[in-house]
Amino acid sequence: MSFNHIVVWLDHAEAHIIAFSPDAAAHETIKIHSRHVNPYASEMHSRIPDAVEQAPYFDAIANALPQTLQILIVGPGLEKMAFIKHLLRHKHQLAEKIVGVETVGHPGDPQLLAFARKYFLKADFLL
Repeated sequence: MSFNHIVVWLDHAEAHIIAFSPDAAAHETIKIHSRHVNPYASEMHSRIPDAVEQAPYFDAIANALPQTLQILIVGPGLEKMAFIKHLLRHKHQLAEKIVGVETVGHPGDPQLLAFARKYFLKADFLL
């Protein structure tokens, strides 16, 4: 099935990818497999993967994205910006399809899909 829109929600540990059209949707979840924890870092920083660890995670997310016209990247923290930088460096064709970046907490998949549908409805209306 062909989907025109994708929303990618990600944080430092997992990503939720929802590809959708007006009448259908497909979902995939990708989790980071290993996390190096620095015992000398503060609690907040010990949970943030370093750049070496992020690359395979970001590649797995990028490789899971089906062909689409528009991508919306969302998430609660800075990980979404690191993912976009990774795409700009390594997957430029995907980066060109990003139409928006939004800060979103931790919604369930139905709420994430509703948010993305509303976002793209507004964006498409403005075109």
